[in-house]
Amino acid sequence: MTKTLKAGILGATGTVGQRFISLLSEHPHFKIHALGASPRSAGKPYERATKWKMAKAMPKEVRQHIVKTCDPRDEFLECDVVFSGLDADVAGEIEMAFMKANIPLFSNAKNYRTHPEVPLIVPLTNSSHFDLIPHQRTKHNLDKGFLVTNANCSTTGLVVPLGALQDAFGPLSKVMVTTMQAISGAGYPGVASLDILDNVVPHIGGEEPKMEWETLKILGSLNKDKSGFDLLTNTKVSATCNRVPVIDGHLMSVSIEFARQPAPSVEEITRVLENYRTEAQELGCYSAPEHAIIVSQEEDRPQPRLDRDNGNGYSVTVGRIRPCPIFDVKFTLLIHNTILGAAGSGILNAEIAQKKGYIV
Repeated sequence: MTKTLKAGILGATGTVGQRFISLLSEHPHFKIHALGASPRSAGKPYERATKWKMAKAMPKEVRQHIVKTCDPRDEFLECDVVFSGLDADVAGEIEMAFMKANIPLFSNAKNYRTHPEVPLIVPLTNSSHFDLIPHQRTKHNLDKGFLVTNANCSTTGLVVPLGALQDAFGPLSKVMVTTMQAISGAGYPGVASLDILDNVVPHIGGEEPKMEWETLKILGSLNKDKSGFDLLTNTKVSATCNRVPVIDGHLMSVSIEFARQPAPSVEEITRVLENYRTEAQELGCYSAPEHAIIVSQEEDRPQPRLDRDNGNGYSVTVGRIRPCPIFDVKFTLLIHNTILGAAGSGILNAEIAQKKGYIV
Protein backbone atom coordinates (compact mmCIF):
# COMPACT_ATOMS: atom_id res chain seq x y z
CA MET A 1 0.00 0.00 0.00
CA THR A 2 1.26 3.48 -0.89
CA LYS A 3 1.26 5.85 2.07
CA THR A 4 -0.96 8.92 1.71
CA LEU A 5 1.26 11.99 1.87
CA LYS A 6 0.36 15.33 3.40
CA ALA A 7 1.05 17.94 0.72
CA GLY A 8 1.72 21.66 0.92
CA ILE A 9 1.48 24.08 -1.98
CA LEU A 10 3.42 27.35 -2.24
CA GLY A 11 2.12 30.03 -4.57
CA ALA A 12 -1.29 28.39 -4.17
CA THR A 13 -3.27 31.34 -5.54
CA GLY A 14 -1.41 31.51 -8.88
CA THR A 15 -2.22 29.51 -11.99
CA VAL A 16 0.46 26.86 -11.36
CA GLY A 17 -0.66 26.61 -7.73
CA GLN A 18 -4.25 26.20 -8.88
CA ARG A 19 -3.21 23.38 -11.21
CA PHE A 20 -1.42 21.69 -8.30
CA ILE A 21 -4.62 21.94 -6.25
CA SER A 22 -6.78 20.64 -9.09
CA LEU A 23 -4.54 17.61 -9.69
CA LEU A 24 -3.82 16.81 -6.03
CA SER A 25 -7.47 17.04 -4.99
CA GLU A 26 -8.22 14.04 -7.23
CA HIS A 27 -5.07 12.09 -6.31
CA PRO A 28 -5.44 8.99 -4.10
CA HIS A 29 -1.96 9.27 -2.57
CA PHE A 30 -1.86 12.96 -1.58
CA LYS A 31 -3.95 15.00 0.85
CA ILE A 32 -3.74 18.79 0.64
CA HIS A 33 -2.64 19.93 4.09
CA ALA A 34 -1.22 23.49 3.75
CA LEU A 35 -1.59 26.36 1.30
CA GLY A 36 0.91 29.20 1.12
CA ALA A 37 0.81 32.52 -0.72
CA SER A 38 1.81 36.17 -0.37
CA PRO A 39 1.17 38.14 2.83
CA ARG A 40 -1.80 39.90 1.18
CA SER A 41 -3.52 36.51 0.79
CA ALA A 42 -2.47 35.03 4.12
CA GLY A 43 -5.18 34.71 6.75
CA LYS A 44 -8.01 34.48 4.23
CA PRO A 45 -10.04 31.42 3.23
CA TYR A 46 -8.66 30.16 -0.06
CA GLU A 47 -11.85 30.93 -2.01
CA ARG A 48 -11.52 34.61 -1.02
CA ALA A 49 -7.79 34.78 -1.65
CA THR A 50 -7.75 33.68 -5.29
CA LYS A 51 -9.45 34.12 -8.64
CA TRP A 52 -10.00 30.51 -9.70
CA LYS A 53 -9.08 29.99 -13.37
CA MET A 54 -9.22 26.20 -13.81
CA ALA A 55 -11.92 24.65 -16.00
CA LYS A 56 -12.95 22.32 -13.16
CA ALA A 57 -14.63 23.83 -10.11
CA MET A 58 -12.55 24.74 -7.07
CA PRO A 59 -12.34 21.60 -4.88
CA LYS A 60 -14.58 21.84 -1.84
CA GLU A 61 -11.84 20.80 0.58
CA VAL A 62 -9.75 23.92 -0.10
CA ARG A 63 -12.45 26.58 -0.23
CA GLN A 64 -12.38 27.36 3.49
CA HIS A 65 -8.73 26.39 4.00
CA ILE A 66 -6.91 29.35 5.56
CA VAL A 67 -3.97 30.49 3.44
CA LYS A 68 -0.63 30.85 5.23
CA THR A 69 2.49 32.81 4.39
CA CYS A 70 5.25 30.83 2.67
CA ASP A 71 7.11 30.14 5.89
CA PRO A 72 8.46 26.62 6.58
CA ARG A 73 6.79 26.39 9.96
CA ASP A 74 3.39 25.64 11.45
CA GLU A 75 1.33 23.56 9.00
CA PHE A 76 4.18 23.09 6.53
CA LEU A 77 6.36 21.28 9.06
CA GLU A 78 3.63 18.63 9.18
CA CYS A 79 3.83 18.08 5.41
CA ASP A 80 5.50 15.03 3.88
CA VAL A 81 6.09 16.96 0.66
CA VAL A 82 5.70 20.54 -0.59
CA PHE A 83 5.12 21.72 -4.16
CA SER A 84 6.19 25.19 -5.23
CA GLY A 85 4.36 27.20 -7.86
CA LEU A 86 6.04 30.42 -6.75
CA ASP A 87 7.10 33.13 -9.17
CA ALA A 88 10.83 33.23 -9.77
CA ASP A 89 11.21 36.70 -8.23
CA VAL A 90 10.36 35.32 -4.77
CA ALA A 91 11.05 31.58 -5.09
CA GLY A 92 14.79 31.49 -4.43
CA GLU A 93 15.02 32.38 -0.75
CA ILE A 94 11.73 30.71 0.18
CA GLU A 95 12.52 27.39 -1.49
CA MET A 96 15.96 27.19 0.06
CA ALA A 97 14.43 27.86 3.49
CA PHE A 98 12.01 24.95 3.00
CA MET A 99 14.79 22.58 1.99
CA LYS A 100 16.91 23.59 4.97
CA ALA A 101 13.85 23.01 7.18
CA ASN A 102 14.21 19.34 6.14
CA ILE A 103 11.13 19.33 3.91
CA PRO A 104 11.09 17.53 0.51
CA LEU A 105 10.37 20.29 -2.02
CA PHE A 106 9.46 20.04 -5.70
CA SER A 107 9.80 23.37 -7.49
CA ASN A 108 8.32 24.61 -10.74
CA ALA A 109 10.38 27.82 -10.58
CA LYS A 110 13.54 28.42 -12.60
CA ASN A 111 15.75 29.61 -9.73
CA TYR A 112 17.64 26.38 -8.97
CA ARG A 113 17.45 24.60 -12.33
CA THR A 114 21.04 25.52 -13.17
CA HIS A 115 22.39 24.78 -9.68
CA PRO A 116 25.12 22.12 -9.89
CA GLU A 117 23.71 20.19 -6.91
CA VAL A 118 19.97 20.37 -7.68
CA PRO A 119 18.38 17.72 -9.91
CA LEU A 120 16.45 19.07 -12.91
CA ILE A 121 14.06 16.22 -13.60
CA VAL A 122 11.55 15.53 -16.35
CA PRO A 123 9.77 12.47 -14.92
CA LEU A 124 9.44 10.72 -18.29
CA THR A 125 13.12 11.21 -19.15
CA ASN A 126 15.79 11.37 -16.42
CA SER A 127 14.46 10.02 -13.12
CA SER A 128 17.93 8.49 -12.53
CA HIS A 129 19.02 12.00 -11.48
CA PHE A 130 17.16 11.49 -8.18
CA ASP A 131 20.28 9.60 -7.10
CA LEU A 132 21.99 12.94 -6.39
CA ILE A 133 19.71 13.47 -3.38
CA PRO A 134 21.97 11.63 -0.86
CA HIS A 135 24.82 14.02 -1.73
CA GLN A 136 22.52 17.04 -1.41
CA ARG A 137 21.32 15.83 1.98
CA THR A 138 24.85 15.21 3.23
CA LYS A 139 25.99 18.69 2.22
CA HIS A 140 23.06 20.39 3.98
CA ASN A 141 22.89 17.98 6.96
CA LEU A 142 19.39 16.75 6.13
CA ASP A 143 17.82 13.37 6.73
CA LYS A 144 14.59 13.70 4.74
CA GLY A 145 14.53 17.11 3.03
CA PHE A 146 15.75 17.89 -0.48
CA LEU A 147 15.12 20.21 -3.42
CA VAL A 148 14.23 19.00 -6.93
CA THR A 149 13.14 21.18 -9.83
CA ASN A 150 11.16 20.37 -12.93
CA ALA A 151 12.06 21.90 -16.28
CA ASN A 152 10.67 24.75 -18.32
CA CYS A 153 7.39 23.68 -19.94
CA SER A 154 8.71 23.72 -23.50
CA THR A 155 11.94 21.95 -22.57
CA THR A 156 9.91 19.21 -20.90
CA GLY A 157 8.07 18.39 -24.12
CA LEU A 158 11.24 18.47 -26.19
CA VAL A 159 13.43 16.17 -24.09
CA VAL A 160 10.97 13.27 -23.86
CA PRO A 161 11.35 12.15 -27.51
CA LEU A 162 14.97 13.35 -27.61
CA GLY A 163 15.78 11.19 -24.59
CA ALA A 164 14.08 8.17 -26.13
CA LEU A 165 16.07 8.59 -29.35
CA GLN A 166 19.35 9.23 -27.55
CA ASP A 167 18.88 6.06 -25.49
CA ALA A 168 18.20 4.01 -28.62
CA PHE A 169 20.59 5.46 -31.18
CA GLY A 170 23.30 7.30 -29.27
CA PRO A 171 24.21 10.99 -29.15
CA LEU A 172 22.36 13.71 -31.03
CA SER A 173 24.71 16.19 -32.68
CA LYS A 174 22.21 18.93 -33.56
CA VAL A 175 18.66 19.81 -32.51
CA MET A 176 16.64 22.69 -33.94
CA VAL A 177 13.25 23.47 -32.43
CA THR A 178 10.64 26.11 -33.17
CA THR A 179 7.87 26.42 -30.58
CA MET A 180 4.29 27.66 -30.79
CA GLN A 181 3.48 28.19 -27.12
CA ALA A 182 0.10 28.61 -25.46
CA ILE A 183 -0.83 31.74 -23.56
CA SER A 184 -1.35 29.82 -20.29
CA GLY A 185 2.42 29.46 -20.16
CA ALA A 186 2.61 33.17 -19.35
CA GLY A 187 0.46 32.80 -16.22
CA TYR A 188 -2.37 35.14 -15.27
CA PRO A 189 -3.16 37.78 -16.50
CA GLY A 190 -0.51 36.82 -19.03
CA VAL A 191 -0.29 38.31 -22.52
CA ALA A 192 -2.55 41.28 -23.22
CA SER A 193 -5.45 40.41 -25.54
CA LEU A 194 -4.53 43.16 -28.00
CA ASP A 195 -1.06 41.61 -28.32
CA ILE A 196 -2.09 37.99 -28.90
CA LEU A 197 -5.52 37.95 -30.61
CA ASP A 198 -5.15 37.73 -34.40
CA ASN A 199 -1.40 37.62 -33.87
CA VAL A 200 1.74 35.60 -33.11
CA VAL A 201 4.42 37.09 -30.85
CA PRO A 202 7.88 35.86 -31.97
CA HIS A 203 9.59 36.35 -28.62
CA ILE A 204 9.22 34.93 -25.10
CA GLY A 205 11.71 36.48 -22.72
CA GLY A 206 14.40 34.04 -21.56
CA GLU A 207 12.70 31.02 -23.10
CA GLU A 208 15.19 30.20 -25.82
CA PRO A 209 18.34 30.06 -23.65
CA LYS A 210 16.42 28.00 -21.06
CA MET A 211 15.50 25.39 -23.67
CA GLU A 212 19.02 25.30 -25.07
CA TRP A 213 20.73 24.87 -21.70
CA GLU A 214 18.22 22.75 -19.77
CA THR A 215 18.19 20.12 -22.51
CA LEU A 216 21.93 19.55 -22.00
CA LYS A 217 21.53 19.00 -18.25
CA ILE A 218 18.48 16.76 -18.49
CA LEU A 219 19.95 14.55 -21.22
CA GLY A 220 23.32 14.52 -19.48
CA SER A 221 24.25 12.19 -16.65
CA LEU A 222 25.30 12.09 -13.02
CA ASN A 223 29.04 12.17 -12.51
CA LYS A 224 30.84 9.08 -11.18
CA ASP A 225 30.44 9.85 -7.47
CA LYS A 226 26.86 11.14 -7.89
CA SER A 227 27.73 14.57 -6.55
CA GLY A 228 26.95 16.58 -9.66
CA PHE A 229 26.07 16.44 -13.35
CA ASP A 230 27.97 15.93 -16.58
CA LEU A 231 26.14 18.03 -19.16
CA LEU A 232 26.12 17.03 -22.80
CA THR A 233 29.03 18.69 -24.58
CA ASN A 234 28.67 17.43 -28.15
CA THR A 235 24.98 18.26 -28.68
CA LYS A 236 24.01 21.69 -30.01
CA VAL A 237 20.46 22.94 -29.45
CA SER A 238 18.92 25.95 -31.22
CA ALA A 239 15.48 27.15 -30.09
CA THR A 240 13.12 29.76 -31.53
CA CYS A 241 10.09 30.47 -29.31
CA ASN A 242 6.75 32.02 -30.28
CA ARG A 243 3.58 32.83 -28.33
CA VAL A 244 0.39 31.89 -30.20
CA PRO A 245 -3.34 32.39 -29.44
CA VAL A 246 -3.94 28.91 -27.96
CA ILE A 247 -5.05 28.48 -24.34
CA ASP A 248 -3.22 25.23 -23.43
CA GLY A 249 -0.74 23.08 -25.33
CA HIS A 250 2.75 23.87 -26.64
CA LEU A 251 3.32 22.69 -30.22
CA MET A 252 6.89 22.32 -31.54
CA SER A 253 8.57 21.62 -34.85
CA VAL A 254 11.80 19.68 -34.28
CA SER A 255 14.68 18.70 -36.57
CA ILE A 256 17.45 16.33 -35.40
CA GLU A 257 20.86 15.25 -36.62
CA PHE A 258 22.35 12.08 -35.12
CA ALA A 259 26.05 11.64 -34.40
CA ARG A 260 25.70 8.10 -35.74
CA GLN A 261 25.79 7.88 -39.52
CA PRO A 262 24.02 6.56 -41.41
CA ALA A 263 21.14 7.83 -39.27
CA PRO A 264 18.27 5.58 -38.22
CA SER A 265 15.35 5.38 -40.60
CA VAL A 266 11.95 6.98 -40.07
CA GLU A 267 10.57 3.51 -39.41
CA GLU A 268 13.19 2.77 -36.75
CA ILE A 269 12.61 6.13 -35.08
CA THR A 270 8.84 5.65 -35.09
CA ARG A 271 9.16 2.20 -33.56
CA VAL A 272 11.43 3.49 -30.74
CA LEU A 273 9.05 6.33 -29.89
CA GLU A 274 6.00 4.04 -29.91
CA ASN A 275 7.69 1.51 -27.60
CA TYR A 276 9.36 3.98 -25.22
CA ARG A 277 9.00 3.01 -21.56
CA THR A 278 9.95 5.05 -18.50
CA GLU A 279 10.87 4.30 -14.91
CA ALA A 280 7.69 6.03 -13.78
CA GLN A 281 5.67 3.45 -15.69
CA GLU A 282 7.75 0.51 -14.46
CA LEU A 283 7.36 1.68 -10.85
CA GLY A 284 3.58 1.85 -11.26
CA CYS A 285 3.28 5.55 -10.47
CA TYR A 286 -0.34 6.69 -10.34
CA SER A 287 0.06 9.62 -12.75
CA ALA A 288 2.33 7.84 -15.24
CA PRO A 289 0.55 7.60 -18.60
CA GLU A 290 0.03 4.28 -20.33
CA HIS A 291 2.09 5.65 -23.23
CA ALA A 292 4.78 8.23 -22.44
CA ILE A 293 4.91 9.09 -26.14
CA ILE A 294 1.87 8.75 -28.37
CA VAL A 295 2.74 8.63 -32.06
CA SER A 296 0.01 9.98 -34.31
CA GLN A 297 -0.23 8.59 -37.83
CA GLU A 298 -2.60 11.32 -39.05
CA GLU A 299 -0.96 13.78 -41.39
CA ASP A 300 -2.27 16.89 -39.62
CA ARG A 301 -1.70 15.91 -35.97
CA PRO A 302 -0.92 16.60 -33.19
CA GLN A 303 -3.11 19.64 -32.62
CA PRO A 304 -3.45 21.41 -29.23
CA ARG A 305 -7.25 21.33 -29.02
CA LEU A 306 -7.45 17.66 -30.03
CA ASP A 307 -4.38 16.10 -28.43
CA ARG A 308 -3.21 18.08 -25.39
CA ASP A 309 -5.17 15.87 -22.95
CA ASN A 310 -3.65 12.62 -24.20
CA GLY A 311 -2.63 10.46 -21.25
CA ASN A 312 -4.60 12.82 -18.97
CA GLY A 313 -2.15 15.53 -19.99
CA TYR A 314 0.92 13.46 -19.05
CA SER A 315 1.76 12.09 -22.54
CA VAL A 316 3.83 13.78 -25.22
CA THR A 317 2.25 13.40 -28.65
CA VAL A 318 4.52 13.15 -31.70
CA GLY A 319 3.46 13.23 -35.34
CA ARG A 320 4.61 14.01 -38.87
CA ILE A 321 7.84 12.00 -38.51
CA ARG A 322 9.65 12.38 -41.83
CA PRO A 323 13.12 12.77 -43.37
CA CYS A 324 14.79 16.17 -43.04
CA PRO A 325 16.76 17.39 -46.08
CA ILE A 326 19.17 19.39 -43.88
CA PHE A 327 19.42 17.22 -40.74
CA ASP A 328 18.27 13.58 -40.50
CA VAL A 329 14.66 13.60 -39.29
CA LYS A 330 11.96 16.12 -38.38
CA PHE A 331 8.69 15.83 -36.50
CA THR A 332 6.02 17.78 -34.64
CA LEU A 333 5.37 17.33 -30.92
CA LEU A 334 2.79 18.56 -28.42
CA ILE A 335 2.83 18.82 -24.63
CA HIS A 336 0.13 19.98 -22.22
CA ASN A 337 2.16 22.82 -20.79
CA THR A 338 0.39 23.19 -17.43
CA ILE A 339 0.15 19.45 -16.66
CA LEU A 340 3.26 17.55 -17.77
CA GLY A 341 4.91 20.89 -18.51
CA ALA A 342 4.39 22.29 -15.01
CA ALA A 343 2.45 21.05 -11.98
CA GLY A 344 2.03 17.50 -13.27
CA SER A 345 5.79 17.07 -13.57
CA GLY A 346 6.21 18.03 -9.91
CA ILE A 347 3.53 15.57 -8.83
CA LEU A 348 4.86 12.70 -10.95
CA ASN A 349 8.38 13.46 -9.71
CA ALA A 350 7.10 13.16 -6.14
CA GLU A 351 5.46 9.83 -6.95
CA ILE A 352 8.76 8.54 -8.34
CA ALA A 353 10.68 9.84 -5.32
CA GLN A 354 8.29 8.02 -2.98
CA LYS A 355 8.58 4.78 -4.95
CA LYS A 356 12.39 5.07 -4.86
CA GLY A 357 12.38 5.60 -1.09
CA TYR A 358 13.36 9.27 -0.99
CA ILE A 359 10.03 10.25 0.64
CA VAL A 360 8.95 8.16 3.61
